[in-house]
Amino acid sequence: MSEDLRYPIGKYSRPTGINTNLVNTWITDIENFPEAAKKEVAGLSENELAWRYRPDGWTIRQVIHHCSDSHINSIVRFKLSLTEDEPTIKPYFEDRWAELTDTTNAPIEWSLLLLEGLHKRWVFLLKNLSEDDLKRVFVHPEHGRRISIGENIALYAWHCNHHLAHIRQAKKFKGEFI
Repeated sequence: MSEDLRYPIGKYSRPTGINTNLVNTWITDIENFPEAAKKEVAGLSENELAWRYRPDGWTIRQVIHHCSDSHINSIVRFKLSLTEDEPTIKPYFEDRWAELTDTTNAPIEWSLLLLEGLHKRWVFLLKNLSEDDLKRVFVHPEHGRRISIGENIALYAWHCNHHLAHIRQAKKFKGEFI
């Protein structure tokens, strides 16, 4: 499988430095995601929602539902980091979640609505973080690494753009990978 198909915008790269301009750019990417996702899937038929972005990849429907699942988990991680001292977060098996019936069969409109409201709250929170807040961390138990809120903002800006690219790629290949 081609890495270009799996990572059309490239793999996530941890930022070497975090500053106000970068954080604001990342927040803007997160803020714009729901509307961009909605535009990408507007008018797609049920058959088109079943298009995959790569062989053995998720369908467009799964990508949309995955984003709502992932972003729900992310805002919880942000809030835990802001209210607890270096909490260890609970990971989840996104590949297993992607196979649940609400991800494989439910209307995408439900997740698009969820993303719209969730991102409004999330962005409001992010735009009101202090410099000290950006340095607060959580611990990811899979690798024991401490991840700062600032870095997590970068990761989720990448995540939004990564999955928008997947949707565009699936549309470009027009069902070639079904």
